[in-house]
Amino acid sequence: MSTPRGHANHALYLARVLLQAWERERQAENLPASLLAQAFGPAAREHLLNAYGWCLLHLQQPAQQPPQLPHCVADLPPTAPGKAQPAEIDEFARLEVEGWLTVLLREPGLEPVRRSVGNLAASASGLPDAEALQQVANHLEAAFSRVGDALDEC
Repeated sequence: MSTPRGHANHALYLARVLLQAWERERQAENLPASLLAQAFGPAAREHLLNAYGWCLLHLQQPAQQPPQLPHCVADLPPTAPGKAQPAEIDEFARLEVEGWLTVLLREPGLEPVRRSVGNLAASASGLPDAEALQQVANHLEAAFSRVGDALDEC
């Protein structure tokens, strides 16, 4: 297993751990759903973004790792001269614009809410909910499998 592929799988695993913990806490009903979303959502999203970035690097196989992990196709280093860009990169670029990756790549913002005295909670607007992030994780897992199979055939 290549290093980027291993990192992608590990990041996906960490996202799934968080999503499972989020679901357990949601079912326990000890905390408000909005607070759980603020606690678990950004971290799960970050792990999924990292998994996606490692998948992109696995596909492109750049000669040198970029200084920052890419979170979208536009962040990838240029394809080496004489080397063809994998078709999966083009597919992911389309999915980033209209497809399941748009949910992951949409930048959430913090929107202040009316607070009671002593309550510092703010709602995260635009942050995907647990179900949306679970769907992204499922799509990423399927993509990893397909991408891995395609590269193994080369």
